[in-house]
Amino acid sequence: MAEAKKSSAMGLLLELARVALVVTFLVAAYAKMKPQTAMPWSLASIKTSLSMFAMGVDSYQLLSPGAVNFVAHWLPPFELFLALWLLSGKFLKLSSLVTTLLLGGFIAVQIRSFSLHQEISCGCFGPGERIGPVSLLRDALFVALAIAVFVGALRSGPKRADTDAVGAATVA
Repeated sequence: MAEAKKSSAMGLLLELARVALVVTFLVAAYAKMKPQTAMPWSLASIKTSLSMFAMGVDSYQLLSPGAVNFVAHWLPPFELFLALWLLSGKFLKLSSLVTTLLLGGFIAVQIRSFSLHQEISCGCFGPGERIGPVSLLRDALFVALAIAVFVGALRSGPKRADTDAVGAATVA
């Protein structure tokens, strides 16, 4: 009985971690793609916002101009996609692995920039927040949440509905 309660509580915590990651990626994608002040939502205004985000990506001084453009224009839509994928719960092992790797890459780049004393915006939730101990701690927490969700997904076997569907397909 105590083991079942512990397992249930752990499952709830992992679901909350997954939802926190979903919200984080939705907010991050929105912050990077939202139109600049006084601009209505349109494809042109989103492209403008992504071009502004490209300046932040370039400030890390890691990528060629072509790679900066690619990352700046594809990362926010990918964050949106990843949020929706995590939310769906489909292929959770894979989506949580991709999440962990992406967030691990983000934190590694930020640690590098912080150690080089670059005073730049982290770009996590749009412009303005400088890389520092607070942003590093926050993003390390996101990495820890992603790792926890990934490990939880690895430990949980196929869901009952999945095994029932497979069994029903086999009988039919």
